[in-house]
Amino acid sequence: MNETQIITVRYWAGARHVAGTDADHLSVTTELTLVEVLARAVAEHPGTTLSDVVKACSVLVDDLPVGSRDPASVTVSPGQVVEVLPPFAGG
Repeated sequence: MNETQIITVRYWAGARHVAGTDADHLSVTTELTLVEVLARAVAEHPGTTLSDVVKACSVLVDDLPVGSRDPASVTVSPGQVVEVLPPFAGG
């Protein structure tokens, strides 16, 4: 039997505001694709615009930028941290 572990999704700036929290802790028993992680995170916040916000965000997995890679090809293992960073405004 697989042991339940955690993938942490951290929200920054506007994403934190929309989610209403600075992080979600998703229980998993195996690795997931980044698409699956973000879908589960969005599902934790029904009735919000988090899905739209996430689409505009940069994403890091354990401090490594996902960049232009296909999120369906990026795997996230239990214990890893996904950072959701909205675009920053200059000033």
